[in-house]
Amino acid sequence: MGSIASRGQLRMSFIRWTAVTVPLVLLLGFLSGRAVPSGDENVWYMALTKPGLTPPGWAFPVAWSILYVMMGAALALVLAARGARLRWVGVALFALQLALNLAWTPLFFGAHKVDAALLLIVAIFGVALMTTLVFARVRAAAAWLMLPYLAWLLFAAALNWQIGVLNPGAEHLVPEARASQVID
Repeated sequence: MGSIASRGQLRMSFIRWTAVTVPLVLLLGFLSGRAVPSGDENVWYMALTKPGLTPPGWAFPVAWSILYVMMGAALALVLAARGARLRWVGVALFALQLALNLAWTPLFFGAHKVDAALLLIVAIFGVALMTTLVFARVRAAAAWLMLPYLAWLLFAAALNWQIGVLNPGAEHLVPEARASQVID
């Protein structure tokens, strides 16, 4: 049986892949974000001078959740494209950019490596751009779903760079310990 799949079969394949990829990407993003205290929960980060364009703390988990859902859906579209020549190249590039993405939070918030985190964002953007270009050759809709992520990476890189400029030596910044109420 070498027949081409019907539209219904293709739709069901996409739905099955989406049921796996979206929760998986969301879970991995959540775990990366919880690996170390981040955002407003991070004492080191709160002590930094932030650029004026820094969104409020609640915006980051909301934005990342939306982006991870879109990224998972893009991956599902590519995985559902059985027989597409560049399918597995796109999947491999996606996995690489996601692994790099998941390493950023521990590097920035955990290790306090502002400059290294900026270099990592540049690498993430490069691999995510390649992923998007390959996705476009497999399923155009998958590439469209990746565009907000690329835009967010550029914004995040600008914030990361500005934090580095505003906080020279930030990796050596040790926030003041909370005052003790114990009287000697």
